[in-house]
Amino acid sequence: MNKECKALAQEIRSCHLCAGHFDHPAKPIFQFSEAATILVAGQAPGRKAHESGIPFNDPSGDRLRNWMGISRDTFYNPDKLAILPMGFCYPGHGKSGDLPPRQECAQTWRQPILDTLPNIQLTLVIGRYAIDWHLKESKKHNVTETVRSWRDYSPEIIPLPHPSPRNNLWLRKNTWFERDVLPMLRSRVRNCLNSD
Repeated sequence: MNKECKALAQEIRSCHLCAGHFDHPAKPIFQFSEAATILVAGQAPGRKAHESGIPFNDPSGDRLRNWMGISRDTFYNPDKLAILPMGFCYPGHGKSGDLPPRQECAQTWRQPILDTLPNIQLTLVIGRYAIDWHLKESKKHNVTETVRSWRDYSPEIIPLPHPSPRNNLWLRKNTWFERDVLPMLRSRVRNCLNSD
Protein backbone atom coordinates (compact mmCIF):
# COMPACT_ATOMS: atom_id res chain seq x y z
CA MET A 1 0.00 0.00 0.00
CA ASN A 2 1.42 3.40 -0.95
CA LYS A 3 1.74 6.32 1.48
CA GLU A 4 -1.44 8.03 0.29
CA CYS A 5 -3.55 4.91 0.85
CA LYS A 6 -1.92 4.21 4.21
CA ALA A 7 -2.61 7.72 5.46
CA LEU A 8 -6.22 7.62 4.28
CA ALA A 9 -6.81 4.16 5.80
CA GLN A 10 -5.37 5.34 9.12
CA GLU A 11 -7.63 8.40 9.08
CA ILE A 12 -10.71 6.26 8.36
CA ARG A 13 -9.87 3.76 11.12
CA SER A 14 -9.94 6.59 13.64
CA CYS A 15 -13.25 7.99 12.30
CA HIS A 16 -16.07 8.44 14.83
CA LEU A 17 -18.47 10.52 12.73
CA CYS A 18 -21.41 8.25 13.45
CA ALA A 19 -20.41 6.96 16.88
CA GLY A 20 -23.24 8.81 18.64
CA HIS A 21 -25.81 6.94 16.57
CA PHE A 22 -24.68 3.45 17.66
CA ASP A 23 -25.15 1.51 20.88
CA HIS A 24 -21.76 -0.10 20.20
CA PRO A 25 -18.28 1.29 19.46
CA ALA A 26 -17.55 2.65 16.00
CA LYS A 27 -15.35 0.15 14.17
CA PRO A 28 -14.72 0.96 10.48
CA ILE A 29 -14.25 -2.23 8.44
CA PHE A 30 -12.84 -2.08 4.90
CA GLN A 31 -9.84 -3.02 2.78
CA PHE A 32 -8.14 -1.35 -0.17
CA SER A 33 -4.85 -0.83 -1.93
CA GLU A 34 -3.92 1.17 -5.00
CA ALA A 35 -3.12 -2.14 -6.75
CA ALA A 36 -6.67 -3.59 -6.46
CA THR A 37 -8.40 -4.38 -9.76
CA ILE A 38 -11.84 -5.31 -8.32
CA LEU A 39 -14.01 -3.19 -6.05
CA VAL A 40 -16.65 -4.87 -3.91
CA ALA A 41 -19.14 -2.13 -3.06
CA GLY A 42 -21.34 -3.49 -0.29
CA GLN A 43 -23.86 -2.07 2.16
CA ALA A 44 -22.47 -2.14 5.72
CA PRO A 45 -20.77 -4.72 7.94
CA GLY A 46 -23.06 -7.11 9.77
CA ARG A 47 -22.78 -8.11 13.42
CA LYS A 48 -20.36 -10.98 12.74
CA ALA A 49 -18.09 -8.73 10.69
CA HIS A 50 -18.24 -6.13 13.47
CA GLU A 51 -17.18 -8.74 16.02
CA SER A 52 -14.32 -10.14 13.92
CA GLY A 53 -13.23 -6.93 12.18
CA ILE A 54 -13.24 -8.83 8.85
CA PRO A 55 -15.62 -7.78 6.03
CA PHE A 56 -18.00 -10.45 4.71
CA ASN A 57 -16.81 -12.89 7.36
CA ASP A 58 -20.17 -14.67 7.46
CA PRO A 59 -22.50 -16.79 5.28
CA SER A 60 -23.08 -13.78 3.00
CA GLY A 61 -19.34 -13.66 2.34
CA ASP A 62 -19.22 -17.39 1.67
CA ARG A 63 -21.96 -17.01 -0.94
CA LEU A 64 -20.35 -13.93 -2.49
CA ARG A 65 -17.00 -15.71 -2.84
CA ASN A 66 -18.82 -18.65 -4.43
CA TRP A 67 -20.58 -16.30 -6.85
CA MET A 68 -17.20 -14.79 -7.76
CA GLY A 69 -15.45 -18.18 -7.96
CA ILE A 70 -12.55 -17.15 -5.71
CA SER A 71 -10.93 -18.31 -2.47
CA ARG A 72 -10.87 -16.51 0.88
CA ASP A 73 -7.16 -15.82 0.37
CA THR A 74 -7.84 -14.01 -2.90
CA PHE A 75 -10.87 -12.19 -1.50
CA TYR A 76 -8.93 -10.85 1.47
CA ASN A 77 -5.88 -9.76 -0.53
CA PRO A 78 -6.15 -5.94 -0.69
CA ASP A 79 -3.81 -5.86 -3.67
CA LYS A 80 -6.49 -7.76 -5.61
CA LEU A 81 -9.82 -6.64 -4.09
CA ALA A 82 -10.92 -3.41 -2.47
CA ILE A 83 -13.89 -4.00 -0.12
CA LEU A 84 -15.72 -0.74 0.58
CA PRO A 85 -19.20 -0.87 2.09
CA MET A 86 -21.38 2.22 1.86
CA GLY A 87 -21.09 2.48 5.64
CA PHE A 88 -17.87 1.25 7.24
CA CYS A 89 -19.38 0.53 10.67
CA TYR A 90 -22.05 -1.95 11.72
CA PRO A 91 -25.21 0.20 11.88
CA GLY A 92 -27.04 -1.97 14.41
CA HIS A 93 -30.15 -4.11 14.19
CA GLY A 94 -33.66 -2.89 13.40
CA LYS A 95 -37.09 -4.53 13.38
CA SER A 96 -36.56 -6.39 10.10
CA GLY A 97 -32.80 -6.80 9.91
CA ASP A 98 -29.75 -4.59 10.06
CA LEU A 99 -30.29 -0.84 9.89
CA PRO A 100 -29.25 1.05 6.72
CA PRO A 101 -25.66 2.28 6.42
CA ARG A 102 -25.12 5.77 7.82
CA GLN A 103 -25.04 8.32 4.99
CA GLU A 104 -22.24 10.39 6.55
CA CYS A 105 -19.75 7.65 5.79
CA ALA A 106 -20.12 7.66 2.00
CA GLN A 107 -20.44 11.45 1.94
CA THR A 108 -17.14 11.82 3.77
CA TRP A 109 -14.96 8.96 2.59
CA ARG A 110 -16.17 7.29 -0.59
CA GLN A 111 -14.86 9.58 -3.31
CA PRO A 112 -11.49 10.21 -1.60
CA ILE A 113 -10.89 6.44 -1.47
CA LEU A 114 -12.05 5.86 -5.05
CA ASP A 115 -9.64 8.58 -6.16
CA THR A 116 -6.75 6.45 -4.82
CA LEU A 117 -7.78 3.32 -6.77
CA PRO A 118 -6.56 3.84 -10.37
CA ASN A 119 -6.52 0.15 -11.33
CA ILE A 120 -10.16 -0.83 -10.69
CA GLN A 121 -11.52 -2.65 -13.76
CA LEU A 122 -14.64 -4.17 -12.20
CA THR A 123 -17.02 -2.86 -9.54
CA LEU A 124 -19.50 -5.26 -7.94
CA VAL A 125 -22.39 -3.12 -6.72
CA ILE A 126 -24.20 -5.12 -4.03
CA GLY A 127 -27.66 -4.22 -2.79
CA ARG A 128 -29.86 -1.15 -2.94
CA TYR A 129 -27.67 1.38 -1.11
CA ALA A 130 -24.59 0.66 -3.21
CA ILE A 131 -26.70 0.60 -6.38
CA ASP A 132 -28.20 3.99 -5.50
CA TRP A 133 -24.76 5.57 -5.01
CA HIS A 134 -22.84 3.97 -7.86
CA LEU A 135 -25.51 3.81 -10.56
CA LYS A 136 -27.49 6.93 -9.64
CA GLU A 137 -29.94 7.83 -12.44
CA SER A 138 -29.00 4.80 -14.55
CA LYS A 139 -30.44 2.34 -12.02
CA LYS A 140 -33.79 0.71 -12.72
CA HIS A 141 -36.83 1.02 -10.44
CA ASN A 142 -35.74 -1.79 -8.08
CA VAL A 143 -32.80 -4.08 -7.33
CA THR A 144 -34.25 -7.01 -9.30
CA GLU A 145 -34.65 -5.02 -12.51
CA THR A 146 -31.25 -3.40 -12.07
CA VAL A 147 -29.57 -6.79 -11.68
CA ARG A 148 -31.59 -8.18 -14.59
CA SER A 149 -30.26 -5.29 -16.71
CA TRP A 150 -26.62 -6.12 -15.92
CA ARG A 151 -25.69 -5.87 -19.62
CA ASP A 152 -26.41 -2.12 -19.44
CA TYR A 153 -23.56 -1.69 -16.95
CA SER A 154 -21.01 -4.36 -17.85
CA PRO A 155 -18.15 -4.89 -18.26
CA GLU A 156 -17.08 -2.21 -15.74
CA ILE A 157 -19.97 -2.62 -13.28
CA ILE A 158 -22.03 -5.65 -12.28
CA PRO A 159 -25.02 -5.00 -9.98
CA LEU A 160 -25.81 -7.86 -7.60
CA PRO A 161 -28.45 -8.69 -5.02
CA HIS A 162 -27.20 -8.99 -1.48
CA PRO A 163 -25.78 -12.50 -0.96
CA SER A 164 -27.45 -12.81 2.45
CA PRO A 165 -29.30 -16.04 3.28
CA ARG A 166 -32.31 -13.73 3.73
CA ASN A 167 -32.37 -13.58 -0.09
CA ASN A 168 -32.77 -17.34 -0.63
CA LEU A 169 -36.37 -16.83 -1.78
CA TRP A 170 -35.25 -14.15 -4.26
CA LEU A 171 -32.69 -16.56 -5.72
CA ARG A 172 -35.30 -19.31 -6.06
CA LYS A 173 -37.70 -16.94 -7.83
CA ASN A 174 -35.06 -15.45 -10.12
CA THR A 175 -33.34 -18.49 -11.60
CA TRP A 176 -31.96 -16.37 -14.46
CA PHE A 177 -29.46 -14.89 -11.99
CA GLU A 178 -27.48 -18.11 -11.47
CA ARG A 179 -27.94 -19.16 -15.10
CA ASP A 180 -27.03 -15.90 -16.84
CA VAL A 181 -25.23 -13.59 -14.42
CA LEU A 182 -22.91 -15.86 -12.43
CA PRO A 183 -20.98 -17.37 -15.39
CA MET A 184 -20.33 -13.87 -16.72
CA LEU A 185 -19.39 -12.62 -13.23
CA ARG A 186 -16.86 -15.42 -12.72
CA SER A 187 -15.34 -14.82 -16.13
CA ARG A 188 -14.94 -11.09 -15.49
CA VAL A 189 -13.42 -11.72 -12.05
CA ARG A 190 -10.89 -14.16 -13.53
CA ASN A 191 -9.94 -11.72 -16.26
CA CYS A 192 -9.44 -8.84 -13.83
CA LEU A 193 -7.38 -10.91 -11.40
CA ASN A 194 -5.21 -12.26 -14.20
CA SER A 195 -4.51 -8.81 -15.60
CA ASP A 196 -2.79 -7.38 -12.53
